[in-house]
Amino acid sequence: IIGAVTWADNQTCASSCTGHGEYFIRYCVAQDIAARMEYKKQPLENAANDVVNKVLKQAGGEGGVIGIDRNGNIAMPFNTPGMYRGYYLEGGKPVTAIFED
Repeated sequence: IIGAVTWADNQTCASSCTGHGEYFIRYCVAQDIAARMEYKKQPLENAANDVVNKVLKQAGGEGGVIGIDRNGNIAMPFNTPGMYRGYYLEGGKPVTAIFED
């Protein structure tokens, strides 16, 4: 669902979410991250962390996000014991993880 669990635009970021779908839909998690970047001028990492670990968690939702901004910065916050996640940037090495670093 665009805005709830996936988002992409040229000004802010692209993101994909996983977790309790009802909460992601209700709080438009993916779009909220992009809006915080655009209107509050928050960096991706801060915006994603605020939405996942404050807004979503306070509402009772569990899950996480994989996001990348227009400059190639990556954010992968989650509020569960673990989340399968990964990324690959051109010229770099693949990164994968399950638990906190």
